[in-house]
Amino acid sequence: MDIQTYLQEKKGIIDLALEGYLPKEGEFTGTLHRAIRYSLFASGKRIRPILAIAAYEAAGGCGDVVLPFACAIEMIHTYSLIHDDLPSMDNDDYRRGKPTCHKVFGEAIAILAGDALLTEAFNLMTKQHLSDSECKDGLLLLNLVNEVAWAAGLSGMVAGQVVDIESEGKEVDLPTLEYLHTHKTGKMILASIRVGARLGEADNEMLKRITRYGERIGLAFQIADDILNVEGKAEKLGKSIGTDRLKKKATYPSLLGLEESKRRATELVQLALDALSPFGPEANPLREIAAFIVKRDY
Repeated sequence: MDIQTYLQEKKGIIDLALEGYLPKEGEFTGTLHRAIRYSLFASGKRIRPILAIAAYEAAGGCGDVVLPFACAIEMIHTYSLIHDDLPSMDNDDYRRGKPTCHKVFGEAIAILAGDALLTEAFNLMTKQHLSDSECKDGLLLLNLVNEVAWAAGLSGMVAGQVVDIESEGKEVDLPTLEYLHTHKTGKMILASIRVGARLGEADNEMLKRITRYGERIGLAFQIADDILNVEGKAEKLGKSIGTDRLKKKATYPSLLGLEESKRRATELVQLALDALSPFGPEANPLREIAAFIVKRDY
């Protein structure tokens, strides 16, 4: 399969769904609406919602039931980027080739745009009037929302962000670095995959294997990001490179060096692929996304 074609096709589906799910201008303040749209439709890769769809299809799912959850996960991801860019966090001026949300709309509106996206994500996952896109199993819905909340909150992404902030300018050991990456980035990637698989009615063994896949590519994704911050191209990434070194961030290249970081990312991808060995061609998108993660230049 052509992974670029697949990614573009799924991105188009997600973008169209987000347009439909997002409240229209006039339903809330225009400034907030513009700030949310500015960040949500800023040419993101949509990797997390695409992984949710790919896992859903690999588990045998068909139809649109996964879309509200996939889009909610992208809303949570976008909120995290808006807040991550703030002066009190990473103080970044550019994201996806454009000035960051707070640079355009001010810090207060950027904070509120992130808050609104996070809240709207849970509103979207629990809406019961989505007809064809509705999750009919109430207990499953509750469990899925709980899983996303766990991955996004103090046991997951937020915890990783705290360790990231507290590690700046300090020497950290490998277990701390791995905790940072698996929580700040990996937990939401894993949740995306597990939510998709569970909506696709994966059996226990299938879910275990897809979970192992998700754990490995979640860490590989962040290692690849660390590497791109060293040797990527700013015009491709849509943001400045070399910022991790300037801010004395805890990264794999800073701790292990560039070549060992690349080796570890490649090894993690192979382990992820091994976890999918019992699956047939229905899991090919998951396989190709794993390979894309370490080969990408953006």
